[in-house]
Amino acid sequence: MKSHDDELIAMLIDDAKPSVALQRWLDSDRGRRKLAEYQRVLSGLQRLYSNVAGAMAPRAAYYDSITTPIGRVFVATIEGGLVRVSFRRSESAFASDLRQELGTEVMKSASKTKAVVHQIRDYFAGRRTAFDVQTDLSHVTPFQRRVLLATAQIPRGRVVSYGDIAKRIGRPRGSRAVGQALGHNPIPIVIPCHRIIATDGKLGGYTGGLTIKRKLLRLEGALAANA
Repeated sequence: MKSHDDELIAMLIDDAKPSVALQRWLDSDRGRRKLAEYQRVLSGLQRLYSNVAGAMAPRAAYYDSITTPIGRVFVATIEGGLVRVSFRRSESAFASDLRQELGTEVMKSASKTKAVVHQIRDYFAGRRTAFDVQTDLSHVTPFQRRVLLATAQIPRGRVVSYGDIAKRIGRPRGSRAVGQALGHNPIPIVIPCHRIIATDGKLGGYTGGLTIKRKLLRLEGALAANA
């Protein structure tokens, strides 16, 4: 049986687009398992590289939280911009994971995070339709970065499908991979992965749970109040 390893690696590092044969294989159970395996390895290597780079030039991460209609939301920034938005977690778990993932010192600071906190507060109050903050996506894979940047272009009040995002990044048969990439979105809400739904109109998945996804879409007017 022909091995797809080389072609799969080239796709994951954005060196080549998947062939028809590779895409067909990725749609199989074996292909999906293999893709998930490679993505885990690539993610681990990326974190290792980030930790080494962080050791050479350490940057502190600053975080704070805000009370919102979906519960307590945590945000974290570094010198390069916003790196994390998280909810449904405890403060200690958020800070611990942030420290481990970024390999840097983590400190709570209202002053360092006030810009994004203010914008998120305005978003939930209906005073903001788009975010204007610098984001740092240096800790994600090149493929995930393309997915996230395409997702960031979806305006408030609109929804598109995973397939639509796949087409926008030049991977028309990559909707499953798009869904996996969005499942690891480090800055939800600001990068609105909740606006991505299944082709059949169903909500699809969401890291924060479908209840929160519905609340966000209702807040934005993209979902009826009784839906």
